Amino acid sequence: MESSSEGHGVNATGLRVLQVVPSLERGGGGVERSTIDVAGALTAAGGKAVIASSGGQLVRELERVDALHVTLPLARRNPLVMRANVDRLCDLIKQHDINILHARSRAPAWSALAAAHRTGTRFITTFHGTYSHGNRLKRFYNSAMLRGDLVIANSHFIADHIGKVYGVDPRRIRTIPRGVDQERFAPEKVSAERVIQLAQRWNLPDDAPVIMLAGRLTRWKGHNDLIDALAHLGRQDLRCLLVGADQGRNRYHQELQERIAGHGLDGVVQLTGHSDDMPAAYMLADVVVSASTEPEAFGRVVGEAQAMGRPVVVSGHGGAAEQVVHGDTGWLYPPGDAVGLAGALAEALALNSTSRELLAARASARVRKHYTKAGMTAATLRTYGELLACHPRPAAGTGRP
Repeated sequence: MESSSEGHGVNATGLRVLQVVPSLERGGGGVERSTIDVAGALTAAGGKAVIASSGGQLVRELERVDALHVTLPLARRNPLVMRANVDRLCDLIKQHDINILHARSRAPAWSALAAAHRTGTRFITTFHGTYSHGNRLKRFYNSAMLRGDLVIANSHFIADHIGKVYGVDPRRIRTIPRGVDQERFAPEKVSAERVIQLAQRWNLPDDAPVIMLAGRLTRWKGHNDLIDALAHLGRQDLRCLLVGADQGRNRYHQELQERIAGHGLDGVVQLTGHSDDMPAAYMLADVVVSASTEPEAFGRVVGEAQAMGRPVVVSGHGGAAEQVVHGDTGWLYPPGDAVGLAGALAEALALNSTSRELLAARASARVRKHYTKAGMTAATLRTYGELLACHPRPAAGTGRP
């Protein structure tokens, strides 16, 4: 089931949902943003939204949407802390009369699962990633994310993954792709002043084509492949922006700088760090790249860039590839293939203005049809309603299969 922009006006009266996540730090990813988006939709529709996490810069966004945040050490994996979190969550459930407990990450999910058993609260999870699953112990640890009464998959790729790897009954899976906030990621909402200020901050020349890869600096995001692809292109008139924080990965940051220098691309590739204004950043780009060497669970950069009318070049696997119709709304290339990436970049950069406008129109229309924040949140609230209506509340202290 793909989300759509239809289904607005869901009545959430009677829904009292506690979402549990490790933290709400800026620059995290889809877990944090989805938590906030669903909390806002829930309160706007008449429900009650409570979020428990270890805190972070994004907590203030919950306050803006009338959601309640409670600080708990849910990012800790220490078994004693996780066990103590069970009692803390049980207290929250009773205090706020919670009827749905929604876990979005593994360590909090184990505590939430036990609290749901103890209190007889309906339990649902969202599977946000593939997670490492190379041995039985890792698969057991991951299995907390599969023990909900229902399991939300944030892409068709993830739905297939949990069915194949863990044998989850497809009838328990609800596929709700991540949604783009079209109030924020809309070209007409971005002022020229914002774009100019960002271009000046990054010292971009007026006439240089700009390639952008947005994502935190971690190896699997494919920065090395993009740098190698630029070397294959052999163009010095480009600017390539690697936008994202290194989050303390100083060694990898240095490795990228050395690779850039080794290819003679010092004047081409720039590591910008984190950007607080991604809509303006996308407006600077002629092409946006998602080069992940491991499959993205969803890949929100791809949807955001297409909503902003930017051509995208995407490694052809995972949830990111689902968002692109090759040759029609963007380009797919074999993951890890720097030469294939270079070829796709050359095609994207060669678009004339008319072709770019047509591609942008097709891509943004597809985002509006399948990948909106409003559609994602409405589908999630409907799933909450289904859970209350179709899954009897278990007796407190009973287990689940």
